[in-house]
Amino acid sequence: MGENMSQRPDPALSFGAVADAYDRARPSYPREAVTWLVGSDFAHVLELGAGTGKLTVQLQELGHRVIATDPLEPMLRHLVTRLPATRAALATAENIPLRARSVDVVLSAQAFHWFDLERALPEIARVLRPGGHLGLAWNMRDERVPWVKRLGALIGTQDQRADPTHALLGSHLFGFVETSTYRFWQHLDRPRLRDLVSSRSNVAQMSEPERDRVLRKVDDLYDQYGRGPDGMLMPYVTHCYRAVVRPPALADDGPVAGSNGEDGDDALLIDFQ
Repeated sequence: MGENMSQRPDPALSFGAVADAYDRARPSYPREAVTWLVGSDFAHVLELGAGTGKLTVQLQELGHRVIATDPLEPMLRHLVTRLPATRAALATAENIPLRARSVDVVLSAQAFHWFDLERALPEIARVLRPGGHLGLAWNMRDERVPWVKRLGALIGTQDQRADPTHALLGSHLFGFVETSTYRFWQHLDRPRLRDLVSSRSNVAQMSEPERDRVLRKVDDLYDQYGRGPDGMLMPYVTHCYRAVVRPPALADDGPVAGSNGEDGDDALLIDFQ
C-alpha cells in the first residue's frame, strides 16, 4: 500500500472540498455485499466514515437502525439531507460518542485506511456488544480492463486499501477475519467520470492548473472509449471483510447499553445539526 494504515494522512481531510462531486459520482455497493457485511438479522449499526451516505441508504432500505458518523461536515451534510431521519454525528473513529456495548455491528466503507488504528480499534471494540462484529468494504476499479488501466495511469493509484486482516488480528481485539468479494458495474457519462476523478483525494489536492490538465486527459479518454450519450461502464470489485469482537475487549470501560431493548446511547451521541 505504501502507507502505514495506523496513520491518518492529510489527504483524508481533502474530501470536504469535493463533497458535491463525491456525492454525484462515487458508486454505491452491491446489495448482496451489504447483506453479507451486516448479516440477515435486524441490527443496530454504527457507520464510521459514512461520507455522503452511499452505504447508509442501503442499510436503511434493509431495515437496520443506523447511526452515521463522519469527521467532515460537508460530507455529512449530504447524508442528512438525503436521509433526514437518520441519526448522524460529526465524529471520528478514534473518539466514538456512544456508550460501551451499544451496537451490534460497526461498518466502515472506503474509510478504514484513514483511521489511526491504535486508537480506533479499541474504540470500535468498546462499542460492540458481545458477539458483535466489524465489517469493512472497499470498491476497487477492475484494472484488468484496458481502458480502466489507462485511467489508472492518468490519475494515479486508487484510494489506499490494504488487507486489514493483519491489523485486526494483531490488535487481539477481533477474531477470525472472513472475506468475500462482489463484482458490479457503474454507468458513467462524461460529467460523472470527471466528478469521479475530481472526488479522489490526490486529485483534490492538486493545484488548479494541474487538476485541469488531468481532467482534460480524462475527457480525451472518454472520447476514445465512451459511447456518447450511452456513456461507459466502470467495472468494480467490492472487497469485504468481517470479524467478530473478542471477549477480552469487553472489559468494563464505561456505561453499557441497557438490557431492556433500549440502545442506551442517547446521553453520549451528539446529533449533527
